[in-house]
Amino acid sequence: MVSRHTLIFFLIFFLIGCSPVSPTGTAVSSTPTTPPTDAPTSAPDYVAQIRNAQYQLSLLDSLRVVQLADGKFEDGAPGSADYVSVTVTDFIARGDLTRDGVEEVAALIAENYGGTGVFVFLVVFANVDGEFTYQTAALVDDRPALNALSIEGGEIFLDAVTHDSEDPFCCPTLRNTRHYRLINGQLDMTDYTTFTPDERPRTITIESPVNGTEVFSSVQIRGAVAIAPFENTLAYRIYDVGGVELSAGSLMVTAPDLGAPGTFNETILIGNILSGVTIRIEIQDISAKDGSLLAMDSVELVVK
Repeated sequence: MVSRHTLIFFLIFFLIGCSPVSPTGTAVSSTPTTPPTDAPTSAPDYVAQIRNAQYQLSLLDSLRVVQLADGKFEDGAPGSADYVSVTVTDFIARGDLTRDGVEEVAALIAENYGGTGVFVFLVVFANVDGEFTYQTAALVDDRPALNALSIEGGEIFLDAVTHDSEDPFCCPTLRNTRHYRLINGQLDMTDYTTFTPDERPRTITIESPVNGTEVFSSVQIRGAVAIAPFENTLAYRIYDVGGVELSAGSLMVTAPDLGAPGTFNETILIGNILSGVTIRIEIQDISAKDGSLLAMDSVELVVK
């Protein structure tokens, strides 16, 4: 017969043997542990500089420069005639726009003057002795939906949803992408693509000539369209470097069917332009319904 003391001994031994232990032999705590979290990262220095830079109001006719503080500026009472509010969005990109080895910064900045309109501008800041300084701006739209902003290959890329001709001011529906180049201190849009309701891109691509080609009194323009334009007709416009229109006309697209992909290959007369002048030719798809721009591509040429 097993004695009472022997039973107690075996019971204690059994309880000790069933206690949970860790792989190292120490007892496992029943208190849950909190997983480590990543330390917050600060914004890049150039972002902080833009959010605290001087900014030139772009919608006003008169020159006014304001000082941003943490990405904002506000002056006047809301509803008053002199009210102004400026907000730097989260869309900020850095890259070399002038191919001189010094990077510029592009930012999307919103201006409001007390009404419902929130006017978003694409703004370029130049690096002047290590400090980013306002250089120029171009209007994007009133209350656009912003998707992406980047700088690559010396150009700014913007993806946004802006207003179609029949959209209410509150609700833009026209998705589009575009590229800008910084030319003579100003932003020039070099291409523009809109998307159909089923997300088909309406693009124009100039395949020849390439930027910098020397031309004489005429130039052969060859390219393609993703969606053939109305009546297979595209427009062209010739501008000087200051944006002054020098001439305009039309060219035909060859396509197998309405709205199908097509090609163009025509000679454009340049006219009497002085030798050595740089010109920009834009090939455009213009809406027959309201005259708005549906697609565009451009090329810069040098007149001999």
